[in-house]
Amino acid sequence: MSEPNAYISPDQLCVGLYIQLDLAWWEHNFAFNNFKIKDSGQIKSLRALGLQRLRYDPERSDCEPLPLNDRTPIIEPSAPANLTPQQQAAGVRAEKLKALRKRLAQVDRRFIQAGQQIKALNQTLRSRPEEALKQAGEIVGGMVDTLLTGSGAVLHSINSKAAEEHYYHALNVTTLSLLLGRQLGLNSEDCHTLGLGALLHDIGKLQIPSKVLLKNEPLTRPEQQLLQLHCEFGLRIGQKLMFDDEVLRIIHEHHEYCDGSGYPRQLHEAGIARLSRLVCITNHFDNLCNPLNPRNALTPHEALALMFKHQQSRFDAVALKAFIRVMGVYPPGSLVALDDERFGIVLGMNPSTPLKPTLIVYDETIPKAEALIVDLEQEPMLSIAACMRPTQLPPAALEYLNPRQQVSYFVEPAQGR
Repeated sequence: MSEPNAYISPDQLCVGLYIQLDLAWWEHNFAFNNFKIKDSGQIKSLRALGLQRLRYDPERSDCEPLPLNDRTPIIEPSAPANLTPQQQAAGVRAEKLKALRKRLAQVDRRFIQAGQQIKALNQTLRSRPEEALKQAGEIVGGMVDTLLTGSGAVLHSINSKAAEEHYYHALNVTTLSLLLGRQLGLNSEDCHTLGLGALLHDIGKLQIPSKVLLKNEPLTRPEQQLLQLHCEFGLRIGQKLMFDDEVLRIIHEHHEYCDGSGYPRQLHEAGIARLSRLVCITNHFDNLCNPLNPRNALTPHEALALMFKHQQSRFDAVALKAFIRVMGVYPPGSLVALDDERFGIVLGMNPSTPLKPTLIVYDETIPKAEALIVDLEQEPMLSIAACMRPTQLPPAALEYLNPRQQVSYFVEPAQGR
């Protein structure tokens, strides 16, 4: 039997091996760095990473690797000639960051495309509602397929200014609801129902005047009462279109709180559908991060902290804890201060270690194009001291880290590399 944590060639991969990837989260398309190979698609994706060797755990594997043949020796990577170790390290950092930015730009573009689909969907709902329902099913179906594939998906914050369009709220809520549903173990059918309800949860706002929907100042009491009717309006629209009962309940109940303080019927937890309770969480989170008046916006970290510490009674306790695991204590896009007094921006996190995300760190001695990328899981002596607001950072650090202007999220489809 091989020793623990042995190395093999990619050609030795087979179903049943327990793989441990020595890569950062953004360097691969798998849900976790450690996993057991389930099918040939995962083998293909592993080989597409272009690694000379991979680490595996014999004790957690179901079988031995395939025999090593003469054509596939395990080769140690060699350093480029005539470069100092410092130059080599700088080059590696620059290439990794370049690849990361390229992938984030690709996700931004996919986000814009999906948002345009939803904008078209909203327009079609007024004139051709049956066709709109079909479009909604196709949008959600694609997202569910992305999230439930064996190689997983990565959550990103979005950089595009187009995210400021109000109809991206539906996309945010759908993305986060599906991630929460996956975290809670929902099957494909339930995820599709959840996604459809999340995408159409505000359909009743089609009957609310724009001057109320887009008003930045606090609403008057009559305006607030009119706005709250969007749940009832949405239910009637959905009934006319013969939506599934669970989708109708999400539309009707997405503002119902478990403590009975929500609307339109002040239901308590037992009376609120399971999927409605999930959309309530993601809808409330996005409304905290992206209110109509940007001056009232909370950072993702602040929104999660408020919901967990001061509003916990409003939400399904199990689902809220699962949502925090999905987002991490420091969600992607959060600005943070480290305990060594450096500043960073969160790129991503491992759900099993929410206090140890991956960051880009501000260091004035390193060019922005070669910025230091730090995985706190690999740095036991380094930790986050506090989450920061943009106004709390020095201007140079803020420009260097370039935080995203709008808190929007989207999933990166799993794909071979």
